[in-house]
Amino acid sequence: MMKSDFGKLGQSFLNFFRQLLIAHWRSLLLLFIGVYLPLQIFGLLAVKVWESEGGFPWDEPILVAIHQSSRAQLDVFAAKLTLAGSSRTVIPIVSVIGLGFLLKRRWRTLTYILTAALGSIIINRTTKEFMHRIRPHLWESPSPELNFSFPSGHAMTSMTLVAALVILTWGSVWCWLILIVGSLYVLAIGWTRLYLGVHFPSDILAGWMVSVAWAIGVSLIIKPHLTQSGVITEAPPVEETTLLRQETE
Repeated sequence: MMKSDFGKLGQSFLNFFRQLLIAHWRSLLLLFIGVYLPLQIFGLLAVKVWESEGGFPWDEPILVAIHQSSRAQLDVFAAKLTLAGSSRTVIPIVSVIGLGFLLKRRWRTLTYILTAALGSIIINRTTKEFMHRIRPHLWESPSPELNFSFPSGHAMTSMTLVAALVILTWGSVWCWLILIVGSLYVLAIGWTRLYLGVHFPSDILAGWMVSVAWAIGVSLIIKPHLTQSGVITEAPPVEETTLLRQETE
């Protein structure tokens, strides 16, 4: 091959490479920020917890600082509020949302939210058994837990629900409302787990990170569709009830 031919071949490849990256830059950026970075943070947390039973030096000081605000009435409030982040509460919510998608023939969207929710629960249960992190025992909790601590199931369940709904409503009139209310909900559930003394802060952070990565990762594979401008009553796109060409090969 002549040097000039090799140069033209290399130039053609560089043009193709540039055009392909430009065409998919949003997906690549989402993959990096939404999947890679959260998984990196989760991995660092998991390795540290695995190597040291004491966890992180900032875990206990944060718990102690939060516990200083404990009051009898606040104990009752936190014990009730934390139930909103449990799988026993979130699964019925997902079921109601899923029923609406089923009736509207949003099958791809339904598949996505079910996969995201159930997968999150499976990931949490298996990771807890693998990591075997004992829960904090700095004081007697008003709402004790008996299973393992890392990562927080309540943090994962609440974050997965909110992340999935934000993804499904992205670009619609509902997205910002869900993002704001959902953020408050996720933070509130995280606070209850710390206030009740049943999780370390690193458990909460790890749960959030792996949930975000899972919800976004699943969306990149299943490619759920909802609506623009939140018009859920319109006929679903054909992709909602029909496999894409690449999915049949």
